[in-house]
Amino acid sequence: MTVTGPSLADRVLDRDPRAIARAISLVENEDPAGAAIIGRIYPNTGRAFLVGVTGPPGAGKSTLVDKLVSELRATGVTVGVLAVDPTSPYSGGAVLGDRVRMQAHALDAGVFIRSMATRGHLGGLARTTTEAATVLDAAGFDIVIIETVGVGQDEVDIVRTADISIVTLVPGTGDEVQALKAGIMEIADIFVVNKADREGADRTAASIESTLALEEWTAGEWKPPVLRTVATTGAGLPELVAMIGRFREETKDAVGERRRARAEWRLREILEHDFMQHVERRVLGVGEFDRLLERITAREIDPYGAASGVMARATGTPPGVLDHTGIAVADATEYVALFERLFGLRTSAPEDVGRHRVRFVETGDATLEIVEPLAADSPVAKFLEKRGAGLHHVCVRVPDIRAAMALLKAQGVRLIDEEPRPGAHGSLIAFLHPASALGLLIEIKETPSAALRAPEGKLK
Repeated sequence: MTVTGPSLADRVLDRDPRAIARAISLVENEDPAGAAIIGRIYPNTGRAFLVGVTGPPGAGKSTLVDKLVSELRATGVTVGVLAVDPTSPYSGGAVLGDRVRMQAHALDAGVFIRSMATRGHLGGLARTTTEAATVLDAAGFDIVIIETVGVGQDEVDIVRTADISIVTLVPGTGDEVQALKAGIMEIADIFVVNKADREGADRTAASIESTLALEEWTAGEWKPPVLRTVATTGAGLPELVAMIGRFREETKDAVGERRRARAEWRLREILEHDFMQHVERRVLGVGEFDRLLERITAREIDPYGAASGVMARATGTPPGVLDHTGIAVADATEYVALFERLFGLRTSAPEDVGRHRVRFVETGDATLEIVEPLAADSPVAKFLEKRGAGLHHVCVRVPDIRAAMALLKAQGVRLIDEEPRPGAHGSLIAFLHPASALGLLIEIKETPSAALRAPEGKLK
């Protein structure tokens, strides 16, 4: 009899440090087993409070987080830390600067610290930071601190990941207002002027407060406070912990809305990533993506057209169904009378489309379009002069004409029309060049719902 121990997910729920580390590695490496673990532990999440700490390089974020952990532990709460570090150019893993700075907590069972590599992901976080935080949440940590890599003014992803965002700034960097650009004002729930024992700290705090004063704050809306800290000595840390608690209490009614927005952002990000993986692995042939890029660069196809073509293939959009066959005639009246006399078929009322007049003969299973020229120099007039009355074109109905045109272009098909043009009954049409269709003129057509055919051969 084989005796099996608890699963990795069960061990995560029991706060086994090795299991937590292994689970985070799996989700960080985007291993399918990592997704399975998230599915197993997700019902046990939603209890941790996620604290984001961001700011420019040199602001002392790591030291601040280290002291923040100590203050939080003094209150009896358990703390998980995700320190997002730059990616090593040699190993592809994280440069472990932050974890080295936090060794004082290494033997504390109530603290778990993990470094994550950005792996080229922009916004200051790793792409799977949310899943790593989910693991720590499921493991029962009360507070999860997420420290972003110091990349400057674009670390706005933290607001989509954390329940509270702490923006850390430092005096002595020149024009303090520069640090408040690129949306940084909008993401901060608390501003921290760290290294406040330096000259210029008061000026930095005043610059932030002046900028905040320009905003309009409604009654009951949280206005980000500006705190001063000296992380190396712990000065100001008790006040920061207290302010985090105050924010959590005063904004608890909005937590659900913020977490829903976070779930929406993450779901969209996962779908975008998985869809691109599907396109590159299952939809496009080997080297086809690169060939599309070459055609875009050569201005043979535009990016929107290329994307529409790929989407049509990826979503399984039906390529089209035969809509009608067109015949060119000099006088449609004679042919209308012929079909009515011989077969009792009724035709639609005549409609002028450009330099042609068209009528449709409905049989129930097939449609015949009779086209006569209205001008001596029209394409149909030239056709009649050269070939006489007879088959002029076949028409294929497609659900999305622009997507169909893009797909045809991506396959190297030459089109007469670069853009769809108006057709009969409010439709959009375009023609393939006969040179790309063995000499046959093929029309593609997108029919709006208002132009659906009614019974007895009449058109709406």
